[in-house]
Amino acid sequence: MQAQDKLPLLSVRELTIALPAGGDRAHAVKEVSYDLHAGEILCIVGESGSGKSMSANAIMGLLPPYLKPQGGQILFQGKDLLTQDEQTLLSMRGKAMAMVFQEPLSALNPVMTVGDQIAEVMRVHDAYPGEARTKRVLELLEFVGLPDPATLIHSYPFRLSGGQRQRVVIAMALALEPALLIADEPTTALDVTTQAQILALIRRIQADKGMGVMFVTHDFGVVAEIADRVAVMERGVLVEVGPVQQVLNHPQHPYTRRLIGAVPHGRAKARDQQAAETVLEVRDLRKTYSSGGGLFSKKRVVNAVDGVSFSVRRGQTLGIVGESGSGKSTIGKCLLKLTDIDGGELLFDGQDIARLTERQFRPLRSDVQMIFQDPFASLNPRHTVGRIITDGPIANGAALAQAQARGRELLQLVGLEPSAFDRYPNQFSGGQRQRIGIARALALDPKLLVADESVSALDVSVQAQVLQLLADLQKRLNIGLIFITHDLRVAAQICHHVIVMHKGRVVESGPPDQIFDAPQHAYTQRLIAAIPGKEWDPTLIRAAA
Repeated sequence: MQAQDKLPLLSVRELTIALPAGGDRAHAVKEVSYDLHAGEILCIVGESGSGKSMSANAIMGLLPPYLKPQGGQILFQGKDLLTQDEQTLLSMRGKAMAMVFQEPLSALNPVMTVGDQIAEVMRVHDAYPGEARTKRVLELLEFVGLPDPATLIHSYPFRLSGGQRQRVVIAMALALEPALLIADEPTTALDVTTQAQILALIRRIQADKGMGVMFVTHDFGVVAEIADRVAVMERGVLVEVGPVQQVLNHPQHPYTRRLIGAVPHGRAKARDQQAAETVLEVRDLRKTYSSGGGLFSKKRVVNAVDGVSFSVRRGQTLGIVGESGSGKSTIGKCLLKLTDIDGGELLFDGQDIARLTERQFRPLRSDVQMIFQDPFASLNPRHTVGRIITDGPIANGAALAQAQARGRELLQLVGLEPSAFDRYPNQFSGGQRQRIGIARALALDPKLLVADESVSALDVSVQAQVLQLLADLQKRLNIGLIFITHDLRVAAQICHHVIVMHKGRVVESGPPDQIFDAPQHAYTQRLIAAIPGKEWDPTLIRAAA
């Protein structure tokens, strides 16, 4: 990191951004000030709505039209960015400052090749003419660690994995070697090993190029892994800023202490494994997918689930962990009969549901319910919360009055006000929507819940609340829970038993303290080694939270 007596690369001074009238607060960002030096990584942390992404978008001049800075300065390379016209900002974006967005698939044009999209950044700024442009694209693809750049340059985004797409977005951002790189939640949707690779790449870029990096995140493990300094935001206000060791290990503000207190610590503990009734037994489950097989291509067969066996007991949680593509979500689809299986048995309460037709399975569908990953996409925006929760019971023969009364009870059970019954999903936060999804799943009194990455998109404090809610509900209702996740820290916290998936197979299984404290398989060891910030122990300051 550069000496702090030098002028900062970026200086945000008393930045204030007003919100439209009628909301619960007047400002998205209020009188925020911080500096970023060349050769430094500054992490901006906070929950959704804290203003961290808003301030980053203000730097890039990418605020929506209805949001206008009311005051302050953003000083970058001697210019106040808030006073520059759009043409000047256009000349700076990509060349002097660049941004890496959270969702790479949305950031990339689906009908342009990877090479053309990277080259477009150079074309806009009249850089690297002729053959030099293609050479530069190949250099960038190699620099960010992508395989076979000469072939990849002609590929389309949909053919790449999530981690590869994120590397392409980073290559675009680096094309003209900007002095400032802003990364807005670039690893949130990635599994732990891909996340580790992207974090290592960003650290290497920052060291090689000496650029200043602003990293926006809600993941304190990421902060512990890469930050030089940390700025903490709450409801648009900067509440704490300082060196990473000071903020993480000696937080001063109560909000920072609460956030750190909610971080899953990854320390597995032995859980009660006393005998309970088995609600589900999976034996030798197999599912394959085929593609290709045309005139010019060979048929490709992928063993998504390859001979998987496990059991789930009432009142206990089975964790299924692994990288993207390991087969864990496919198992969830098989259990709910959302896809056909190619072999094996699914014994639910002793009955093999794999052999049942859809008509035969329909009476049992209410016994197996799913909590989906995305609390925004999984709720119908045109239906009230009450209808979302009661549609299932009514379709299964419940009287309207009975279903509505039960729906209101469930809202209270998941920690929401009964008045939520008559409101719409857009009136709730992400954590509240996930609670609505849980209430919907419980409305049919299931014996088994399948939670597929149900907390991965949530802020750390909301995540802690939802995890505690699931644990309380499980204890109270004595239901079995299958918890599918790529976050090993969360699995260690909530699960009674864990299976580790790799390329469709179970490579290791056991209680969480065994899996996480003494992993036996090399793949499990790699997963645990890739956990960001694993050397930092948030439990050391929990007493102060």
